[in-house]
Amino acid sequence: MILSFQSLIKSPSLDDSVSGVPIDFADPGFLADPYPMLGTLRDRGPLVFDPGSGRWLAAGHAMAGAVLRDRRLGRFWRDVAPAGEFEPFNTLHRNQMMENEPPDHTRLRGLVATAFGRGHVERLRPAVAAEAKRLLALAGDGFDLLADFAEPLAVSVIAELLGVPAGERDRLRPWSAAMVRMYEMGRTPQTEAAAVRACREFAGYMAELAARRAAEPRDDLVSHLVSVRDGSDRLSGEELVASAILLLNAGHEASVNGLGNGIVALLEHPGELARVRSDRGLVAATVEEMLRYDSPSQLFTRTAAVDVDLGGVTVPAGGEVAALLGAANRDPAAFHRPDRFDAGRDPNPHLSFGAGLHFCLGAPLARIELQAAVGALLDHGPRMELAADPVRNPGFVLRGYASVRLSFP
Repeated sequence: MILSFQSLIKSPSLDDSVSGVPIDFADPGFLADPYPMLGTLRDRGPLVFDPGSGRWLAAGHAMAGAVLRDRRLGRFWRDVAPAGEFEPFNTLHRNQMMENEPPDHTRLRGLVATAFGRGHVERLRPAVAAEAKRLLALAGDGFDLLADFAEPLAVSVIAELLGVPAGERDRLRPWSAAMVRMYEMGRTPQTEAAAVRACREFAGYMAELAARRAAEPRDDLVSHLVSVRDGSDRLSGEELVASAILLLNAGHEASVNGLGNGIVALLEHPGELARVRSDRGLVAATVEEMLRYDSPSQLFTRTAAVDVDLGGVTVPAGGEVAALLGAANRDPAAFHRPDRFDAGRDPNPHLSFGAGLHFCLGAPLARIELQAAVGALLDHGPRMELAADPVRNPGFVLRGYASVRLSFP
């Protein structure tokens, strides 16, 4: 059953919300560099109401982490209206673990984790490294980091994990890109129509692939998702399709945007680039710093199941709280010199993969992919430079670049 709290939301008073701080999440200046404004927001208090979005915002590391871990705050899917028009989009999200709470979340995550944990991820490490080197060899001495390297690498990795045949992989990226644009604020009717169409086509394709793997199982994740059981339980057809698409979309977007943001940040800190070049043992730490410094996922929401007191602020049942992950990752209370890129930062308790019940199941795969990509780029030539000014995507929730031209003179 889908729980809906929309009718329970109460209008906040100034006593409830500290003081309203409107943020224009579509302002070009904010999108270019949101961190000064997010820092100002963080200084206003642990939880601040944003009248523009109708949400409470948690910008500090401690509060954002608390929001992500508080079991009184959850993910309760509400169908996008009109439900008939958005049926393909709603069906996929209604059956995802990310949009459910226990007991449904426990069952879905447990079944997917059972298949995910059969060595599928770690077995890909050599193949990911080899694919990264192959793509760079094709790219040459000047290329677009995203279009020519990060995107095909991410699609190759997740498709290999799922078991999507090589000749069918070219459709995955456009479907994923169209779907995730629905998560941004201020989406257009054209964006919505493209997302619904992508959901319908993507779901149809994954259902057909699952049927093939049920008839002829292979050593891939879709085959195992088809057969996985927990006692007498198993994934339904809709749950299997939704789970596979969630893994592809989440893994793909995090990897592509994480690499683009991180490489630009590394190039803006040439001393740190030289440092990791001379000590490849820092590659893993550098990847974590890339994820912290300019998080590919900036916002994750929770809904209050009951009235919840957070830092002296009452969030009513049905109210939404947004954990601002990028803001939390720049909190000076949690990170020394947070606006500086430190390739060897330790400890690095960033929240880019979330926390608590909904911590990213694909985090190990994303780390393997990013580590392989950074290592391959460092091996590609003794110098790496920006060949043009990077071009940002016009979004906040999923933060990334549209183009990052590199040269290796």
